[in-house]
Amino acid sequence: MSRSMLMRTYSTCLMLLAVLTLGAHAEDQATETAEPVPTDEITLNNGSRLVGTVTGIRDGVVSIETDFAGTLSVSMDQIVSMETSDAATLLLADDSLIEEQSIEIRESELIVAEGTAAEKTYALDQLLVVNPEPWETGVGYRSTGIVSFAFAIERGNSDTDELDYKLESYWRSLRDRYTLKLDGEIDEANGQKNADNWLILGKYDYFLGETTYWGVNTSAESDEFRDLDLRYLIGPYYGRDILTDPQLTLTAEVGGSYVKENFIISEDQDYPSANWYLRMTSDYLGGDSQLYIDQRGIWNLDSTSDVVIDTSLGLAFPLLWSLEAAAEILWEYDTGAVAGVEKLDETYRLRIGYSW
Repeated sequence: MSRSMLMRTYSTCLMLLAVLTLGAHAEDQATETAEPVPTDEITLNNGSRLVGTVTGIRDGVVSIETDFAGTLSVSMDQIVSMETSDAATLLLADDSLIEEQSIEIRESELIVAEGTAAEKTYALDQLLVVNPEPWETGVGYRSTGIVSFAFAIERGNSDTDELDYKLESYWRSLRDRYTLKLDGEIDEANGQKNADNWLILGKYDYFLGETTYWGVNTSAESDEFRDLDLRYLIGPYYGRDILTDPQLTLTAEVGGSYVKENFIISEDQDYPSANWYLRMTSDYLGGDSQLYIDQRGIWNLDSTSDVVIDTSLGLAFPLLWSLEAAAEILWEYDTGAVAGVEKLDETYRLRIGYSW
């Protein structure tokens, strides 16, 4: 074999060796950097076993993503044992936080091992949330709300087809809550305006406990076709969440306020009042729908026969993305309505809005 051919053969062998070495090194790196797919396991009271990835725990319900049935929801009281592979932050009922802790349940008890300390056990109902939002740990506020529009048919002081608008926004922390609401309508028929009214309401709540709070509310209201140029009030109240089960919730607020009413034609007046607010909801129909009743009342303490009661009854249900629809009936009752104005207005409307 010639010297030149020997050198070419030697060079080719070196190149092949280098390629094989680089390939093996890259394969080793890929093997080292590849992260194992988390595999969590849940065993139920009836002996069933679920394998997948636990994506959340909240309000006594565990969500687990499975390959065979998508996301499943499991009640905590049905779980005998559970093990997760990823570390998480646990929020307990006493407001304590346990960080960087995988979830382990044995014999229907939560097992926690912090550092070198001995294991601690907790009843499952003590685990409120896994990976809570910042506001749930006392940092900042959670913002929610909805803005919507509706086409409605109204029969009462005027028979009209109307465009309604509505905004509700809430900012909630562990210690307090801010509320802003705007509701109104503008309508024209045959080139003539025959409805123009609005109500804006602001509230501040400070929580005394899990279900009780005190607050201050202020509102301003105008209704041109009820001779009301402006009604505004301000005053304190006490509130309580009487029922909290999603199948039936009930919140009640009672308080007092100073009310000032300016009329377009009639004589203006101001008076002290007793106020109340009631809200009842139910998810009984399922499918993330919600039945609700809202009522707001103002009772004139100078003239006890005068009372203003606004009540709404509705069914809200989700649409695509973050859209929501609701069918509502609204009753506006005012025993102190000025002469020539009906005491009761009744409105039917279907509204569609965006929630966040």
